[in-house]
Amino acid sequence: MRTKLSVCQRKRRFASGQAAIAAAQEATIVLRPYRCDRCGQFHLTGRTKGKRAIQRPVDQ
Repeated sequence: MRTKLSVCQRKRRFASGQAAIAAAQEATIVLRPYRCDRCGQFHLTGRTKGKRAIQRPVDQ
């Protein structure tokens, strides 16, 4: 499924997958990075159905 241009334009862009993963781990909700087929950079999505989610460390 191709990303809509309007969605791509309003999302934050990350130059690398590692930067996107770091931002996803800091978020208060579960987010997953993906490479955008419009801009070629990485965005974050909350959609995780059927996808591998980033695991968060448990606070102790």
